[in-house]
Amino acid sequence: MSVKKEPSGRRSVQVEVEVPGTPEEVWQAIATGPGISSWFVPTEIEEQDGKPVAVKSNFGPGMENRANVTAWDPPRMFAAESPGWTPEMPAMATEWNVEARAGGVCLVRVVHSLFASTDDWDNQLESTESGWPGFFRTLRIYLTHFRGQRSALMQRMVAVAGTEAEAWETLTASLGLKGLSVGQRWTAPAGAPALSGVAEHSSQSPYDILLRLDKPAPGVAAFGAFNCGQIMVGINLYLYGDQAASTVARESPLWEAWVQKRFPTPAELGECT
Repeated sequence: MSVKKEPSGRRSVQVEVEVPGTPEEVWQAIATGPGISSWFVPTEIEEQDGKPVAVKSNFGPGMENRANVTAWDPPRMFAAESPGWTPEMPAMATEWNVEARAGGVCLVRVVHSLFASTDDWDNQLESTESGWPGFFRTLRIYLTHFRGQRSALMQRMVAVAGTEAEAWETLTASLGLKGLSVGQRWTAPAGAPALSGVAEHSSQSPYDILLRLDKPAPGVAAFGAFNCGQIMVGINLYLYGDQAASTVARESPLWEAWVQKRFPTPAELGECT
């Protein structure tokens, strides 16, 4: 991954994914609150006088991002600008594009850019870039199998002691995910909340596994371990259908207890950057 640098001082990264659907269907998934929340994080589109003015994304307690809309051209493009993550960091502009391709698919492209005279913020751009492939895999599954359905999300992000490899070992061993291959069916072992499905993606670099679920409801499960200045374990369940919200409400306490038992809070906490 690399940052594109221009003489003007603009620095940018971009990520693309090909997904099934018409431009209008894909637009609903990437440019509406319910659509974005179905594969990313809980998101709202603020409107004023019937026009979008801001995109609010909630990454967890105390981690809400608000980006002001600067362009809106459905179903092709929208752009927004958000403040830097620290007072010293320049504002970041984000542009989304949808391009129709042959065969009933579209190309989705996201570009993040900022203006800076030094390399100080390149690592933040690269970090933002590296996070999209995992979410885009969920977007592709959503548009392929669950397009337009109601959704609900269970997010669990917990700080852990040790290394990424140790956290991943604990997570995969506890859930019987070690050695899981793409296309292989899987069922959670005794002692874990009820979960079963088929592996859609499995990687050791970065550490992440993606499952298309049939239990406790149709959906997607994303498991990962990463280092953001603090070692973290992430568990996201995207459930679909009319019963998605009630299923998340029922399963969330079970996962909370399971996570607390296996990943006690470390004595010293770092800070994600």
